[in-house]
Amino acid sequence: MAGKTIETSPQPYARTAGAIYLCIIVLGIFSQMTAMDAVVVPGDPAATARNISASMTLWNLGVAGGLIIPIIGVVQLWIEYLLLRPVGRNTALLFLAFNIASLSVEAASKIFLLIVAPAVGGGGFSHPLPLADQEMFVRLALNLHLAAFNVSLVFFGCACLVNGWLVFRSGYLPRTVGVLMQLAGVAYLVACFAAMFAPVVANILSPGILVVPLVGEGSMCLWLLIFGVNVPRWKARIAAAA
Repeated sequence: MAGKTIETSPQPYARTAGAIYLCIIVLGIFSQMTAMDAVVVPGDPAATARNISASMTLWNLGVAGGLIIPIIGVVQLWIEYLLLRPVGRNTALLFLAFNIASLSVEAASKIFLLIVAPAVGGGGFSHPLPLADQEMFVRLALNLHLAAFNVSLVFFGCACLVNGWLVFRSGYLPRTVGVLMQLAGVAYLVACFAAMFAPVVANILSPGILVVPLVGEGSMCLWLLIFGVNVPRWKARIAAAA
């Protein structure tokens, strides 16, 4: 993209944002499958502590993948802000603010996973906690991570609502993608508030409700990666904004 501005050549920026978005989705799935599904035993923190200690490489890969997401997410967010700014600068700034809050809380949530390994003494860490304390510590750390992650998704759900509105109004991105992103935002808000305040409802909704964000974010990601923006309409919007 050297020498090209987004105003005159938006496609490289759009496709870069789509590629990073795809990496974020893949890393999210990988992190969930390695750091959580493959190691964590629901309702049995003692077994979880043993699994983490015995599978430290797998655990670390999953946690590292989850930590990379907010790092590259900053780049993807900035490009997406530039792509949506012509629709409305103030609304695009709101989208940016919600996403910054989401990425900040998500990054902070990984601290609770990073302190698990030293506590159980895996991966070369010395002086682990006594076995009697490991179960309580692992349970607390995982619960704190889950709570913080749900809070980050609340902010992200709000960002998806604003994102969808901007995409819908843009004219250079499909309105259908904008609607799907707004539905993704609603699904995130419902799922996360249920998980935090109505776990019985959350158990009924999950994991089915998460298909909605997967479709919404997947459509946004793939459209940017494959098609980018409608360049003539983009240039018309840029000219109108100027």
